[in-house]
This record gives sequence, C-alpha cells and structure tokens, in this order.
Amino acid sequence: MKLPYANVPRCMSTQHPDNVITPFFASSQALGGEDEVIEAYYTLSHLGCDEQMWDCEGKEFDNFLVRKLLTQYESFFRENQIGDEVRITLRVPNPAVEKAEAKILLETLESIPRSFDAATLFYGNEIPPIFEVILPMATDAIALERIRAYYKDFVIGKENKPIRKGDITVGEWIGDFKPKDIHVIPLFEDKEHLLNAANVTREFLKNQKVPYQRVFLARSDPAMNYGMISAVMLNKIALQRLQKLSEEVGIPICPIIGAGSAPFRGNLRPDNTQEIAKEYASAYTFTVQSAFKYDYEPDEVRSGVEILKNRDPEAIPEIEEEKCLEILERYAAEYQKQVMQLAPLINNVSKFVPKRRKRKLHIGLFGYARDVKGVTLPRAISFTASLYSLGIPPEILGLNALTMDDIRFLDSVYLNLVRDLKDALRFCNLEAKFLPDSLREYISNLPFGVQSNEEHASYAKVVEQAVSEGATAPIQEAVLRAAHVRRFLG
Repeated sequence: MKLPYANVPRCMSTQHPDNVITPFFASSQALGGEDEVIEAYYTLSHLGCDEQMWDCEGKEFDNFLVRKLLTQYESFFRENQIGDEVRITLRVPNPAVEKAEAKILLETLESIPRSFDAATLFYGNEIPPIFEVILPMATDAIALERIRAYYKDFVIGKENKPIRKGDITVGEWIGDFKPKDIHVIPLFEDKEHLLNAANVTREFLKNQKVPYQRVFLARSDPAMNYGMISAVMLNKIALQRLQKLSEEVGIPICPIIGAGSAPFRGNLRPDNTQEIAKEYASAYTFTVQSAFKYDYEPDEVRSGVEILKNRDPEAIPEIEEEKCLEILERYAAEYQKQVMQLAPLINNVSKFVPKRRKRKLHIGLFGYARDVKGVTLPRAISFTASLYSLGIPPEILGLNALTMDDIRFLDSVYLNLVRDLKDALRFCNLEAKFLPDSLREYISNLPFGVQSNEEHASYAKVVEQAVSEGATAPIQEAVLRAAHVRRFLG
C-alpha cells in the first residue's frame, strides 16, 4: 500500500474569514454549510492548494464531507486522491478550553472511520482520506495523547466489543473500523506554549513511532496578545527549538505557519509569498486564508500557491533568544498598555465589521491573559479590521518602546520588519484623533517615513468622525470600503 505520509502538504487552505470580497460560489456574504464544501473543492482543484483545513469548531460539523466531495466532484477526486495527492485535515475543539464545543470532538473522531469507508468504496484501496486532526490551544502532551487514546480505545476499540454478552462483536456486525490510528497536530497559540512547543512535542513523540510530526504555530493570536514583532519573535524561537528537536529525535518536525494577509497577521499575500517563505524558511506548510484566496485575481492566487508548494524548507540560522525575549517583554508591555487604552474604541467599531463565516467565534486568548486584566476584545480579524478602519494599524502599537538599537537588532532577525511596517503604515493616519501622542511622534521620526494611502485615510476619517459623534450609519460602509483598498478585512 502506498503510504499517505509520503508528501507533507505545503499549502493549507483555511476558513479564516479575513476576506473582503465574497467568493463567486457563495450563497450569501457569510460562507457556511454547503458553501464550504464547494470551497474545499475549489481551493484544491482551481487554486492548487494541496490541503484543506476543515474547522469543526463553532458550527455544525459536516459528518459527510468526504462523501460529498467524492460524489459531487468525482472527476477531480478520481485523479487526486483525498489522503494522498490532496488532504482534508480537521481542526477539532479543545475540550479543556471550549467546554460548550467539547462533544463535537467526539463526533468528529467518530466520523473518521465513516469517511474511510466512503473513500475505500470510491477508490478501491485503503488509503485513509482523513488521518490528522489539529488541536488548538495545545498546552501539553497529555492533551494530544488523550485524543489518540480516545480514538484508538473508544472509536476503533469498540469493534472488538460484543453487542450483548455472548453475542457477535460490533466489528462482526457492521464491519472493521479504520484507520487504526490518527496523527494529532498541536496548535500552539500563546507565548508560554509557543516557547514550550519543542518540549511538548518531544514528550508527545516518546510514545509514538511516526515518520514525521507536524506542529502548527499560530501567527494571529500571539500578535493580538503581544504585538506583531512579538509574534514574529515567538515563531522564530519556536522554529529554532523545533529544528533542534528534529535533529535530536531523528525524524522531520514539519512546522505549519498560520499566516494571514494583514502584516499584523503574517503579511502572506499572493504577491508576497517569496518574502514570507524566506522569513520562516524552515516551515513546511503555510496557511492560505480567505483574503489570499478571494481578494486577488485567481491567476495571482495560483501563482502564489505554486511558489509555496515548490519551495524547499531550509535550515534557519541561529538567533539570540535571550536578546529577543528581553526586547519582547518591553515591547509587549507597551503594546498591551496601548491596547487597553483603545479597547472601548475597538469593541465599538468591531460591531460594524462584516461577518464572512456563519459561525460562533472561537474563544479569544486575549481575554484569558492575566497581564491584560481580563479585558475582552473581538477575535483577531475583527480586532485588526477595527484598528485599520480608524487609521491606526495594530502593527504600530508598542513601537515606541523600541530604541534604534532594538530596531537594528530586530532587523537582523526579523527579515521583513521594515517591509511589513511600510505595508502597514500606508494605512496609518498620523492625524488620527485616537492615536496615542507618544506613538504619533515616534512614527513621524522613523527613517523610512509614512506614505499614506489617501483613499484609505478618507474612509478612516469617516469612521473616526462617526465614532466621535456617536453616529453609526456611516461606519459599516466606510469600514468595508477601507478594507477593499487594503485587500483584506483584518
């Protein structure tokens, strides 16, 4: 049997709702239900992605996703086998954090053998269409081991149990349960656990024999928690430690970088793929989120996807972790202070950010962080969109904590620092009423200056004035028009 582990996917399409333009196949402005089945086919067949992440959190889980894809798009999937040439990877709820969604994890795991049966009938072989799940907000190896153990002992294990005492087994009654095992991909999202990602992965691998291990590093949530520069530093340190772990354990550790289109969330756009790939050179897989897919022409998207798929991961040079963390602490403290000042404003504007997916929002890490005093904020995309809509790109928050020596050091580690700041500053309004004065002065003195986009500034001024006057009517349209100029929502 040809193993489905031969090729690690390089370009993971996700369902992050950061797009401005609604895709042509959508039945409404907010994708959901059957739209996302079509989306999975479209991203794999027309855009060239080799993996679709299917988010099982915050919505009804489609138990028949694989069957629908095989029956509705038979021609493509005959030529591109799910589980081999292309993949469907499930993102499951974390029961330790998402209590209301916890049982969806069990439903999701139960669906894996059913998808296997559908694919076996379709293809005539036993390559599992789904054999990996992503656990968000991963904290320790035990949480990962529980998922594997539940799957093996309760989903697969029941095939050997008699239906009644002295009766036939469940497996004899309804058939074998396959695959016999699954891979669990930890998704690390906050500072503590990004820095501990290698240790958790090492512990998890002690009880496994696998050809490789994928590890997902968040880029959006750490930016929201600690600022853009902190997010990059945390990802860099995690990648460095995972690289050393790979050498230690003798198997490939295959990092996934969860980048969005806004500089704050990764700056991964179809026209910027080579630069971002160099930034995280040891990463195997990059996420292609909704703005990347739908806010650019399809030919541009396909070109960007091909660059990501055809690149080879490379070893990264060692960075000075202690210095990075010292700068991170000062910068993150100032960033969080400024976010606290702007929080009421952000929450006010976020109500007018259009929704692009029909789902309950995931739990936000920011609200749990002790060092932000429990302030509740919208999720990263709405957070980013709100600040941009006011002419205050979130990328600039906390910058005034950095000295010129800090900038010079960071520039040697964070390869795209100046590029990312320039991209963000195009949408900065230095005259913005709510921009902290200390930050205004600092940005004005940056050596590369601010080249503002006048059209975007005009919409930001409309939002600012409406908020100041307590008016609501003009805000939503101005928020949307500004997002069109940026080519991402947030």
